[in-house]
Amino acid sequence: MGKEYRRGVGIFLINAENKLWVGKRIDLKSDYWQMPQGGIDKLESPEVAMRRELMEEVGLLQEDYKIIGKTKGWLKYNLPDNLVNIVWKGRYIGQKQIWFACRFAGTNSQIALDKYEKPEFSCWKWINPSDATRLVVPFKKELYNSILKQFGKYLT
Repeated sequence: MGKEYRRGVGIFLINAENKLWVGKRIDLKSDYWQMPQGGIDKLESPEVAMRRELMEEVGLLQEDYKIIGKTKGWLKYNLPDNLVNIVWKGRYIGQKQIWFACRFAGTNSQIALDKYEKPEFSCWKWINPSDATRLVVPFKKELYNSILKQFGKYLT
């Protein structure tokens, strides 16, 4: 079992009405929703990884949103014990992430979950940001609380 955290990014994408974008993972049978996120590839900066993930998972191009904030340092979550040896082939105990707050500047029709080879989400919706912790998988609730605390200033 690995003892380190996988480096990743997350995206807090809000629209003009201060609603938060969440997607329902295609590989989960449960009713959990999450914000876009993913790993940082070798030689990639967190910002480049964030832009790639938003393009791959949501179908958005750089002109469709504006970065308005970034977390102060890395935020972490741990995988539950029963998933550690399954996810990422047991190499990591969780993920440490830099999160970016982004303001969506496009239209809903620009969102395309199947724009790239392997879609991660089966559907998506805009929610009240305060509902994010209720909708996410339980082991990410604390992480989502930290994100909401840091990015709450963008919701006024």
